[in-house]
Amino acid sequence: MYKFPVKSLAAAFALLASSAAFAQTSTYSNPNSENENNPYSKYGIGEIWNGNGTAVKGMGSITSAYQDPYIANPDNPASYSWLAATTFQGGLVASYRTITNAAGASYGTGTASLAYLNLGLPIRQKGGLALGLRPVTHSYYALVDTTYTKLGQTVRSYVGDGGLSYAYLGGSYKIKDFSIGVNIGYLFGNYRNFTNVNSIDSQIINRSYTAQFANYTHIGGLYWKGGIMYQHTMRDTGLTLNIGGTFTLGQDLNENFNNYHVSIYNFGDTIVNDTSLSSSGAKGKLNLPTSFSFGVMLSNTDKWKAGIDFSMSNWSRYTSTADSNMNLGVGSQSYRIAAGGEFTPNPADITSYFSRATYRLGAYYGTDYVRLQNTNLPQYGFTLGASFPYKRLGHNTTYFGKVHTSLDIGRYGTETGTLLQQTYVRFGFGLTFNARDWFIPKKEL
Repeated sequence: MYKFPVKSLAAAFALLASSAAFAQTSTYSNPNSENENNPYSKYGIGEIWNGNGTAVKGMGSITSAYQDPYIANPDNPASYSWLAATTFQGGLVASYRTITNAAGASYGTGTASLAYLNLGLPIRQKGGLALGLRPVTHSYYALVDTTYTKLGQTVRSYVGDGGLSYAYLGGSYKIKDFSIGVNIGYLFGNYRNFTNVNSIDSQIINRSYTAQFANYTHIGGLYWKGGIMYQHTMRDTGLTLNIGGTFTLGQDLNENFNNYHVSIYNFGDTIVNDTSLSSSGAKGKLNLPTSFSFGVMLSNTDKWKAGIDFSMSNWSRYTSTADSNMNLGVGSQSYRIAAGGEFTPNPADITSYFSRATYRLGAYYGTDYVRLQNTNLPQYGFTLGASFPYKRLGHNTTYFGKVHTSLDIGRYGTETGTLLQQTYVRFGFGLTFNARDWFIPKKEL
C-alpha cells in the first residue's frame, strides 16, 4: 500500500501558495530605489529570467536532456518519469551588474529574489508529477535625458517595473526508453511604465508645465510547454545517453491595459492638475513566440554527466495589441547554445564528505530577443556550481537531499554606438529535500 504524507504535503502546498504572492511582489521594486536598474528590460516583456534549478544553473543550464532521480527538472517535463523520490525544491538568486557605455561611464546595480519553488512526485515506475512556481521575466529601469522643446529645456525620465510568473502543474509518462511530458499552468503578471516631462528652463519656471504618461498592463492566461526524452544505456561501457527536447507553440495571453496622461501647470502661487487622457479597461492579446530546445547528455551512473544544449525562440510573431510600446525593440529571433557537466569524486565514500559532493562547470553563448539600433545584443558567460549532500534519520522514514550553489559570470549587450554593455555576477542558492518512501509502495510481507 501507499504511504501518503498528508500533513507534510499540506505544509508544502501552503508554503507554495504563500510564496506565490511573495514571488510576484518580489519581482517588483521601486525603480527610484536604485536597487535594480537594467535599461534593456524596458523593452518587450523585460529581461528573460532563468528560473531553472540551482543545480543545473551551475552547469550552464543544460536542461533539455537532464534528468536526475532526486532533482526535478521542470524545464523539460518529460524528465519527471525518472524521479525516484518525492522532491521538494526551492531557490534564491542574487545578482549584481556593472553597466558601461562607449565613453567608459558606468554604474552598478543589483537585486535578490525568489528563483523557483516546486514539488516533484514519482508515480509508480513509469510516471511523474510536478507543480511549482517560477518567475519568467522581470523589468526594472530608471532612465533620464535632457532635451529642448517648445517649453524650453526639459528633463524626461522613464521608470518602470514588473514581470511575469508561471504557476504550473506537469506530468509525464514513460514507454520503454521514451518519455513524454507537459507543463500546463497560468502565466501572469503586471507592468508599470511612467514617462515624466519636466520643464527646467528658469525663464518659464513660474509658468512651468509638467506632464506624466502612465501605463498599467495586467497580463494573464493559460500557458503550456511540452517535452520529450529518450534514454539508452550502453551495456558494454556502462554509459547512459540521454536525448531530450522541448517545444512551445506561440500562445496568446489576455491583456488589460490602462493609460493615463496627466498635465500639471505651475503658475507660481497656483498648481493645476489636469487629467488630459484616461483610458482604462482596454482589452488585448499578448502573442508570445514559438520556441524549442534540443540537448544531448552522456553520463556514467552517479559519477559524472556532460552535455550540450541549443534553444531558439521565434519572436517575429510577438505582438502586444493593447500596449504598442511593448512591441518596441523586439527582434525576430533569439538563440542560446550551452555546454556543461558535473562530477562527483566518490558518491559512496563515507569517510570523506567532499568526495560525496558534486561539482559543476558550464558555459553559454547566444543573442537576446531585444534588438536595438539594428544591432543584436549578445549574451555569454561561464558558470560554476556545487551540491553538498545531507541526510537525516526520522522516526518512520529517512529524509535526505542536497544544498546547491551556483555562480554565473557573464556579459550582456554591446558598447556599439550609444548602446550599453553589462557585466554581471549571479549567485544562486537552492535546497532539495527528498523522502524516498512517500508514494512508494511497500512490499507485502
